[in-house]
Amino acid sequence: MSTVSSSATPAAAPWWKFGHVWLVLAGPLVVIVAGFITLWLAMSRPDPVVAEDYYQRGIDINKTLEHPEKSLAPAMKGRNHAATPPEAQPR
Repeated sequence: MSTVSSSATPAAAPWWKFGHVWLVLAGPLVVIVAGFITLWLAMSRPDPVVAEDYYQRGIDINKTLEHPEKSLAPAMKGRNHAATPPEAQPR
């Protein structure tokens, strides 16, 4: 006949004393905290409002690009020639 004494069986530890429990819970907890930080950033720094005359500004930009004397073509030409070897540049 075998007798098992109550002192031979260890008492069960509470769940929070096991490291693997915290390893499993750490991922979702980090995501929840990051979500609240993202919410705070979104609420405290709203996007700027589009200008009221955005359509007219776009039309003005298109008009500027249409006229050769006001266009960005000289800058583009200068940039392209800066990358062209000297012997291949037009004279």
